[in-house]
Amino acid sequence: MDVVLPCLDEAGALPGVLAAMPHGYRPIVVDNGSTDGSPIVAAELGATVVHEPRRGYGAAVHSGLEAATADVVCFLDADGSLDPAELPGLVALLDESTDLVVGRRSPIEKGCWPWHARAGNTLLAALLRRRGVAVHDIAPARACRRENLLDLGVTDRAFGYPLELLLRAGRAGWRIAELEVSYRNRAKGTRSKVSGSVRGTARAVRDMAGVLR
Repeated sequence: MDVVLPCLDEAGALPGVLAAMPHGYRPIVVDNGSTDGSPIVAAELGATVVHEPRRGYGAAVHSGLEAATADVVCFLDADGSLDPAELPGLVALLDESTDLVVGRRSPIEKGCWPWHARAGNTLLAALLRRRGVAVHDIAPARACRRENLLDLGVTDRAFGYPLELLLRAGRAGWRIAELEVSYRNRAKGTRSKVSGSVRGTARAVRDMAGVLR
């Protein structure tokens, strides 16, 4: 199993994230222009490191997908807010009746999900459900078959990538399952590029709203 970890300045979080990786899950850290030594930390801890110079969440995720070789690929943020130990639970739901498994975040620590980020997520998920995609979270934890995702042809290379993925999956008739995953504060010294500020959340919602047009 391969795990794609898009990364921008997560040197403080990577040791904990990589140490929690389940046996048999190969971490692929996609560095998106870090200045804090993240790729060096990742390499020293045994992760496969891919460099993606084009800035953007979608660009990093897609590069990781292309670098992956396993039949099933997982995706997870590298900031320590999600537990890699829960990935086997997502993978276990992939079978003949399920094409994509997404995590539905369940906060377990105070302050880990600011109101503006939760509100934006709730709005976008509601819009997806109106379009027939029965999800409640535009979450960064996902598991699916590599070739199927490549064939889906997601084109967004910014924050709109997760939303476009779900929209295309719905249109393609993919069977999507949700699984509750623990959501906690990011590792000390890291800050979310999206939910860490109202501005970041607004930028992400803007990118995602563009996908809905």
